Formats: sequence, structure tokens, C-alpha cells
Amino acid sequence: MFSRIWNMLLTILLVAAAALVVAFAGVRVAGLTPFAVLSGSMEPEYPVGSLIYVKGAQPAEVQEGQAITFRQGSGTLVTHQVYEVDAQSQLFYTQGIANVNGDGEIMHDAAPVPWSALVGVPVACIPYLGYVNVWVTQPPGLYVVVSLVGVIIAVSIALELHRMGANKRRGGSSRKGGGRARHARRG
Repeated sequence: MFSRIWNMLLTILLVAAAALVVAFAGVRVAGLTPFAVLSGSMEPEYPVGSLIYVKGAQPAEVQEGQAITFRQGSGTLVTHQVYEVDAQSQLFYTQGIANVNGDGEIMHDAAPVPWSALVGVPVACIPYLGYVNVWVTQPPGLYVVVSLVGVIIAVSIALELHRMGANKRRGGSSRKGGGRARHARRG
């Protein structure tokens, strides 16, 4: 009975793990890069904790009103909306749509974004999956995942050894007389 429950649980865990592998790494095959949304500057379009999928783009293809993901001088990745494209200077002027002043107007970012800093454009967003991505890729979540894999392997091995032992005991005690047939000789 425990073995059946274990197999069902293991199947569910494997399906969930496979889905997460596809969501976090497999999408790269399709040219998408996942990023977790860590701030609320683009809410409600990209809520905090979401996982956005960014596709590479050429700077000349970016249009006003479109969101872009770019790398700041410090290396930090940001996703903001483009409100102006200056093709001559090769600059994007951006804003976080949730960054508003006291009058409720969207505040523009302090510095323009050079075209060379463009990472790509977001093409999809899955709410809450960013929390999972951050948790499983950084300590302590990473340690928990590795430990869980170890426990699953250990329990699976123990169950298999138990099953093999039970089969061996059944096989050895199924014959009468302890296993060997004795023949009496008449003399």
C-alpha cells in the first residue's frame, strides 16, 4: 500500500519537476529567457513575483509603448515601458508604468537607455512563478531541493530493496520441505 502511494507521489513530483524545468530552462531552446519580476514598477502588467519571458530584439524594431528589458550600467536588469525612441542618438526613454508622482502622472526614468543595453522584449508573463524560480535557484531553497532529491532517491532505493527481499523470501519458502526435494531409496 505504501509503495502505491509512494509511486503516485513520485509521479506527481516528477511531472511538476519536468514542468518547472521546461518553464525555467527549456524555454531557452525557443529563444526565450526567463526573468523573475522583483519590483512593482510595471504593475499590473508584470506583477511582483511573476516570471517574464524575454525574446531578443533588434533596437530598431522597438516601438513606443512597448516594454523592453535592458541592463543598467550596474548590471541590474530592468523591464520598463518605452515612451520615446530616439533613433538618431540610439536611445530609449523609459518609464515604469506604476511609478507615479503625487498628481498620478507616470514619472519618466532618470536616464535614457542606450540601444546597446537592450536585452529584449517581454513576450509572456506567468504570475507567481518568479517566486518559485528565485526560491529554487538560491539558498536555502536550492538546499531544500537538493535534499528532497536525495530523500526521494533514498526512499526509492529502500522500497526496492524491501520489495526484492520480500520476493526472495516468498520464492524460498514456497516449496515444501525447505526447498530441496528428497527422494527416499529403497534398499
